Amino acid sequence: MILKIILLFSGTILAFWLSAICGGGASLILIPILNLLLPSSVVPFSLTIGTFTSSVSRIAVFKKHINWKIFFWFVPFSIPAVVLGAYFIKYVNPNYLQLIVALFLVSNLPQVFRSKNSEEKEEKPYPPYILAIVGFLAGFVSGITGAIGLLFNRFYLKFGLKKEEIVATRAANEVFLHLIKLPIYIALGLYSNMALWLGLTIAVATVISSYTVKYILPYLSEHAFRKIGYGAMVISGITLLVGTSDIIIKQDKIAFASVGNNVKKESVISWRNTDLVLEFTYNDGLEIERSIHSNELPPHLLRKYNFLLKKYDTILLEKVFEFRKEPSYEFYCYKNNQLTKLDME
Repeated sequence: MILKIILLFSGTILAFWLSAICGGGASLILIPILNLLLPSSVVPFSLTIGTFTSSVSRIAVFKKHINWKIFFWFVPFSIPAVVLGAYFIKYVNPNYLQLIVALFLVSNLPQVFRSKNSEEKEEKPYPPYILAIVGFLAGFVSGITGAIGLLFNRFYLKFGLKKEEIVATRAANEVFLHLIKLPIYIALGLYSNMALWLGLTIAVATVISSYTVKYILPYLSEHAFRKIGYGAMVISGITLLVGTSDIIIKQDKIAFASVGNNVKKESVISWRNTDLVLEFTYNDGLEIERSIHSNELPPHLLRKYNFLLKKYDTILLEKVFEFRKEPSYEFYCYKNNQLTKLDME
């Protein structure tokens, strides 16, 4: 455990250096590390403690660079959204949310290879009302994941902000979000003692990072900042994608199987004890089949099903979906271990 905490502490300093370099993303880099130490449901609590401290320390260091126009458009719309997002996490598996975040991070790969000229051409300011929309979305995502990272950083770049302005303005915008999230997470029971201590570990590391990064920024160009930051996001996204996918596969018992011959091929996907069959025949094309219960049958087929129950020992049902066709149904009727398959519409 001590080794993991040292890894978290060192990783936090590095992550928040990179966060300053690209304007955000430290929390998303830390998610894979925290997933090794905590249940997914309390990871946002630890992240929020650290990011709140980071925002406060960055405001102290870069306060003269805050763009107050963006602040006053962003914050009022983000606060109600962060409350909504924090409550939303109570009813959604956080692993699936992290999977979405991972896919977004990996999608930053093209940014790594963009030329300096193409980046400069993108800096065309949006209308102010777009900031209100960005603020709402940023608050909602932050409430769910405990982080925002680079998800909305491109909008800051569109306004032509320099690196110090991005660091300062984002810190000012987000400090209120993190302050609101903490009591909400506690009220919802989305915390633990271990999450608290790891959050405090992150907090100490963020203070060190914030006060040392000001000596690093002058030595890197704007273009180099973006390249390093986007590269870190892509690596983090791949790591998070692999780790989260493995958790989901084990947790929901996802399995894949394939059978077939020269006429028909079937791929079976099992998820939470439910089988979804992808069947391809050279005559009929692709079909998707899903096992169902009798109460999902339309009324005329339910009457048929009840009638057949008197004749057979067991009847298994599947709903069949075909492109540009109405769904049909298949009845697998067993009697004395003999199968009779009936197609119904």
